[in-house]
Amino acid sequence: MADMDILFGVLISLAAIAALSVITFFLIVRMLYRRIRRSRTVNGAVLKSRAQLSRGPRRQVFALQAQLDEAIDSGRAAIELAIRSNGRRGDLPRLFRRIESEATVLRAQLHLMESETDSGALSDALPAAGLAVDQISDMVRDMRASVAAGLGDPTGAALSSLRAEVDLEVAALHAGLVELAQLNGGDRRGVTTTRYESDDRFPSRGVQS
Repeated sequence: MADMDILFGVLISLAAIAALSVITFFLIVRMLYRRIRRSRTVNGAVLKSRAQLSRGPRRQVFALQAQLDEAIDSGRAAIELAIRSNGRRGDLPRLFRRIESEATVLRAQLHLMESETDSGALSDALPAAGLAVDQISDMVRDMRASVAAGLGDPTGAALSSLRAEVDLEVAALHAGLVELAQLNGGDRRGVTTTRYESDDRFPSRGVQS
């Protein structure tokens, strides 16, 4: 009877472990799936692939979605950089939130256009959607230019001055290495001369060496 109780306890433990493993695996898969769905890189790659595999007006719809997502991602990256670097950003974060809000509405319209079965109606709606995507892309481009101006000009006088300082430092380092090599060469010549003079004074030692 005791053996049966032990066996029963072992089976319950194994069942609990198996159930816990299944639940853990399910949670991990669910977490990875959600992370992949939220991944902007994966979503962008999927949209580009669908655009390449599609034909006609639907291909343009997927291309507009990819263009819109890329514009919003680049704008978000610029705003985050401006905030982290404490650069001059003014009212840009609030303006970008408005741009994101408009992009969300436009993205929903583009998703709706995917299910349009009337190719004529879809072709008629594409010019307005394309114009809206271009407007958002232009606004984001201007915003990124403003953020870049607030961070400073990486190609202006600052880099020229830095290059001049680097050139001076490299030249000084080179001169120091040349001088050190000359000193080391002079020390070796001095040691050789001393050995030869010693050999002249003591011929027998010179022969032995």
